[in-house]
Amino acid sequence: MGNKRALLLPPAIVMAAFLLLWQGAVWLFGTEAYVLPAPSAIAKQAIDSAPLLAHHMRATLGITLLGFGIGAAAGFLIAALLHALPWVRAGFYPLLVLSQNVPVMAIGQLLVLWFGFGALPRVILIALVTFFPVAVAMMTGLSKSDGKLYDYMRMIGASRRQLFWRLELPGAVPHLFSGLKIAASYAVISAIYAEAIGADSGLGYFMLIAQHGFETVKVFAAIGVIVLLSLALFGAIALAERLLARGAAQGRREGRPS
Repeated sequence: MGNKRALLLPPAIVMAAFLLLWQGAVWLFGTEAYVLPAPSAIAKQAIDSAPLLAHHMRATLGITLLGFGIGAAAGFLIAALLHALPWVRAGFYPLLVLSQNVPVMAIGQLLVLWFGFGALPRVILIALVTFFPVAVAMMTGLSKSDGKLYDYMRMIGASRRQLFWRLELPGAVPHLFSGLKIAASYAVISAIYAEAIGADSGLGYFMLIAQHGFETVKVFAAIGVIVLLSLALFGAIALAERLLARGAAQGRREGRPS
């Protein structure tokens, strides 16, 4: 408990100091709210708009989780396929890297053009942005198996499937979770952008309407909710990783001979 407090205290102090400086600067220079609202005004707006923000947050969370789940599953399967077929990996991996150089804005506009303004283009965009970090992290983990243990298992007759499930995949789990954490942030950002170009609900849509009305304080309130949403998704993945590691460690202890 003490270690957790020691880790959380420095960033909490820095954040509190930043908010105080922000509040003081707005008060000192008399900055108009439509240019830069004070943190106190943003907090008040968030409380006043809580029901509306909650409605749009649920819409963003739903589309984010759906796209994230599809993208993560696709990344896992593509990584396993490319790892199992090195000649396929040699041909497709450079294309995957090149695909990440296409601007998200261009992809989003094309998806809206092809599929309209429904949920489908938003889900596809989030899945496309999400699958790459998961696939790369997974492929990296699968390629870093213990060479000596790999040779030993081959020597005692382990099949390719057994090598994957018993050696390569368990060793790749930490890399997989690293990719999932990165993808989680990308998923939320992509959802916000997708909602801003083709949706009738969600935090991105809320921000767009507020921006058009020069209600900057509402934009900042939505940004605060987006940050909390990203942290919650990141924290959920980190918790799942910790629970999985704890369960694996307990299983190893119970499996030891007495």
